[in-house]
Parts: sequence; structure tokens; C-alpha cells
Amino acid sequence: VEVPAHLSKYIVNQGSISLDGVSLTVGEINDTNNVLTVWLIPETLERTNLSTKKSADLVNIEVDVLAKYVERLLAKKDVK
Repeated sequence: VEVPAHLSKYIVNQGSISLDGVSLTVGEINDTNNVLTVWLIPETLERTNLSTKKSADLVNIEVDVLAKYVERLLAKKDVK
């Protein structure tokens, strides 16, 4: 999955990511080209629409909110 550059800073290996509302674990991430891999088990493929996705399809991407909280806290600390 190709990730917009502004979101890639919130993604880590073995971290959480949501694709089209499905919470998944990041398997690998390539920071050079902002591409990540997730592993999809048969149960996930059966119960979601992810099995119908093609390589060039767009997906909604949501990153782990905890990273955003940490970023916000650190930004406020720098202001003081």
C-alpha cells in the first residue's frame, strides 16, 4: 500500500493501521518510497471487502492516533 508522505511518519513496523476501516498490523514499511505491507489472513479476507481490492485501487488510510497524541504533546512542550 502506498501511503501519502504526510502520514508515513505515524507508521511503524508492527504498528496499527486502518485500511478502509479494517484495523491491521503493519508488516513492513519502506520509508524510501512510503510503501507498507500488511498481512491479510483468510478470516479478514472473508469478512471484509479487502479481497476485492486491486493494486491501483484507492483505500482510506487511518494511522494510529497514539502517534498523533505524542506529536501534539511534544509540539506543546517545545512552545513553552
